[in-house]
Amino acid sequence: MARRAVSAGRGPAARDRLAPGRVADAALALAETTGWYELRMRDLARRLGVGLDALAARYRDPDAIADIVFARARDAMLAAPPPGEAGPRARAERAMLRWFDALAPHRRIAVEMLQAKLHPSHPHHWAPLPFHLSRLIWWLREAAALDAAGARRQAEEIALSGVFLAVLAAWGCDASEGQRLSRALLARLLDRAERAFGWWRADGESIRA
Repeated sequence: MARRAVSAGRGPAARDRLAPGRVADAALALAETTGWYELRMRDLARRLGVGLDALAARYRDPDAIADIVFARARDAMLAAPPPGEAGPRARAERAMLRWFDALAPHRRIAVEMLQAKLHPSHPHHWAPLPFHLSRLIWWLREAAALDAAGARRQAEEIALSGVFLAVLAAWGCDASEGQRLSRALLARLLDRAERAFGWWRADGESIRA
């Protein structure tokens, strides 16, 4: 009996049950009922059909699972754009909306994940957040094909970080249909960025910023 339990917790079948996407989906499903703060890893292990030790060997805590959820949102942001070239502002808007839309089905839980990361007693979670944001904006500029260099690039990174954080704050409590208010805020902020950086012109011609 013990041998079968070890096999079930550590063997190839368990590794498949512990695949990141499967674990993230199971955690989100549980959290929709319990809330992210009340998610118990033992309940998640039971739902996945693995031992608690096997789950702990792959995922150090719920924050590691939250990272998978946010990584999937990043991957959605990086998906190939639709055919046809768009201007820099439109590309930035499309990329940012993809991130938010990927999380929208579990918006409440995503907000709770971020709040858990900011908990004062968990510096190992909140201390890396500026670096996570910096990397996300770096990938956002890649997805939007923003190729500025030097001081202009630094200014764009700061501006896009501010836009993202402002929209994130609004999105977290946006009860409008399809997060319409957050989308409108994003559009307004990117309009300002477009004017500030002149994304639509360079020597009178349309460019890739």
